[in-house]
Amino acid sequence: MSEKIMRIGIFGTLRGGSYLGIFKKLNGAKVTAVCDFSERSISKIRGMLDDSIAVFDNFDDFIDSGLMDAVMLCNYFMEHVPFAVKAMERGIHVLSECTPALTMAECVLLCRTVEKTGCKYMLAENYPFFACNMEMKRRYDTGNFGRALFCEGEYNHPVTAHDKNMLAPGKYHWRNWLPRSYYLTHALAPILYITGNELKSVNCKAVFAPETLKGTACRVGDLVAVMLCEMKDGSLARVTGCAAWGGHGNWYRICGEKGNMENVRGTLEQVRVQYNGWNVPEGEQEVQTVPARWYEDDAMNDMPKNAGHGGGDFWVAYHFTKYVNEDIEPFFDVYRSVSMSATAILALRSSYNGGMEYKIPDFRNEDERKLWENDNDSPFPDENGNATMPCCSHPDYCPTEEDYANAEREWKEAGLIK
Repeated sequence: MSEKIMRIGIFGTLRGGSYLGIFKKLNGAKVTAVCDFSERSISKIRGMLDDSIAVFDNFDDFIDSGLMDAVMLCNYFMEHVPFAVKAMERGIHVLSECTPALTMAECVLLCRTVEKTGCKYMLAENYPFFACNMEMKRRYDTGNFGRALFCEGEYNHPVTAHDKNMLAPGKYHWRNWLPRSYYLTHALAPILYITGNELKSVNCKAVFAPETLKGTACRVGDLVAVMLCEMKDGSLARVTGCAAWGGHGNWYRICGEKGNMENVRGTLEQVRVQYNGWNVPEGEQEVQTVPARWYEDDAMNDMPKNAGHGGGDFWVAYHFTKYVNEDIEPFFDVYRSVSMSATAILALRSSYNGGMEYKIPDFRNEDERKLWENDNDSPFPDENGNATMPCCSHPDYCPTEEDYANAEREWKEAGLIK
């Protein structure tokens, strides 16, 4: 890697702590500061911090410290844009976890801030960098499959009612208001990455099934949101948000003119490939299951060992470091990133408007951005529990008093609230 060293700060240590060791492995990066509002969270990573890493409990002091060239935002899901804007206005590059924006206006603001400041922005979406997805991208790029016509992406992560309460301690905790369509990047991003396609429109239908969430404070009664996305080249993709049917798993499928491929269900290390009998490339078989590799270069494949999310966490840090130090553009720049946020937002609206189709703005186009610059509607509540749009396909759904009472009891027993 480059001899230039990127100084990076990490904001949010529960998730961000896992990147301390990863950036340590990269020759071109050095963690110089961490920040978290919770001393309890900081205490969990203190053993990983050497004396050269400054610790902050206030974001303004952290970002104004002069200790960093870039910041990784690992704070709460619905809070990224305000902190990203603050950082870039100070000339600090941004690596942002999760879906970057929660309103259409934030999508616009983020793009304008990148353009105004000249700072680099990248989304830390790690699922495209599973070995199976990188294997499929290499194979797709050969042209052997022809143009993608239809793709599928599933991210399914069911939890028990008790685990839901442990993940969302508080009536107004963001996870209790997170619409099923909003956490869509783990399903959609790999498809965009493999095919290189860009989003054009979306429509969505949700499955309302609140019975498995009894005893929780969850305001979202949907368990599944299925989005049909049209790409700019006319192809289609069916993707989930964070679904919750029985049996955890991730699955990706790319169907082209000449063949199709998918990760073998239940594993991220194997890819099943099938061609038309009359389109089998030389040296290939009509149907085969192949081991998945990140790269063909074995030295590259040694680099992400033991990194989380199937090695994806390593490649996120690797590509961001390359971006800052060597100006090598990442796939998930600000425009591709906010297009996924817009898809999530408009899919939710589609789900409670009969599956209506919504056009995804071209966020490179200022005229299209102006149409959305004042759209601040959000499904996440303020401190009084008021949100400006529903978080569920059934807008009137609400947990019962018994549900809230059970959740509060579990929170208190776990020491999460007083």
